[in-house]
Amino acid sequence: RKEFVDLYVNYVFNESIRKPFEDFMQGFLRGCPARKWKMFLPVELQVVLQGHTKFDWHLLEKNVTYRQYKKLDRTIRNFWTVFHELPEERKKMFLGFLSGSDRIPGYGPEHFEFSIADPQVENPDELCPSANTCNRILFLPR
Repeated sequence: RKEFVDLYVNYVFNESIRKPFEDFMQGFLRGCPARKWKMFLPVELQVVLQGHTKFDWHLLEKNVTYRQYKKLDRTIRNFWTVFHELPEERKKMFLGFLSGSDRIPGYGPEHFEFSIADPQVENPDELCPSANTCNRILFLPR
């Protein structure tokens, strides 16, 4: 029985996917030569390709720059109060809204910066928050 289970597991996890995996690997290595990836440990390579999945939301708050706002403005204080009360999944959704990805790039959370700007419109009650994902700017009406 043990031999059968071992052979079956080997077939399911190795033999049955060998050809599709070799095709994938050949295509991947054509675009991303292996010699450049060998400098990474598997964990480091995962971060480079996927980004960071663990977040320090207070560090994110510290890395914000403000345009037409000051850190102690009421709108900003209210924003961060509400933000920190959000569940983890909603915070990730905000990150996706702001940057186009729900993960922080591989260069590290301490280097991830964004701006909060006042769109300076006549009637801020008529404007919803919006984002410029390319430049990571959140336009937050007063």
